[in-house]
Amino acid sequence: MEDFLEDIKNDHRDFDQGKLEGNFGSTPFELFQKWYQEAFETNQVEFNAFSLSTVDQQGQPSSRILYLKELIDEHFVFYTNYESHKGQDLARNPKASMLFFWPGLQRQLRIEGTVEKVEEAVSDAYFASRPRGSQIGAWASKQSEWLEDRSELEHKVAAYAEKFPDLVPRPAHWGGYQLKPILVEFWQGRPSRLHDRIVYFFENGQWHVQRKNP
Repeated sequence: MEDFLEDIKNDHRDFDQGKLEGNFGSTPFELFQKWYQEAFETNQVEFNAFSLSTVDQQGQPSSRILYLKELIDEHFVFYTNYESHKGQDLARNPKASMLFFWPGLQRQLRIEGTVEKVEEAVSDAYFASRPRGSQIGAWASKQSEWLEDRSELEHKVAAYAEKFPDLVPRPAHWGGYQLKPILVEFWQGRPSRLHDRIVYFFENGQWHVQRKNP
């Protein structure tokens, strides 16, 4: 184990996959869509996965991996249990950060903003598109609460599968959130750790763009 950790410490591979220069557009959304599409087209693993960070009432941050499902009216949309840890955090403090990482492209994308629930019709439409097993799971799992053992969850799954033999309605405690960005940072790895960092920030009713030191 010590040799393994020593190898990691001494790993100094460089970054050589791209650069950020030129005109990036007046808002971050054009460049986001370009990067997002390139992540998809180059088969980046879990290209739509991101780390969502929230903060609880004690000021303790928490992070977890979710999936970006939609971009609606320049809002980043994801779905979850409203009563989960993240849901409770967002109910008390509706500010969050999203972080995408595409190692094959040597890119990070950081988004900060405020979060609110999407309209119920949007949540209904997405829930209806989910596999039946995932729909049943949304009813059976009291996300983030303690669980005695796996069988307790499996019994609930069986009970809800019996309760809903056909269509599964969306539970009221499950649905979408939309993050309205106020800051978007595009990070492109460059040689000698002299990375490109292009930051869009929303101020006084408009987007501004600025380069940062690496």
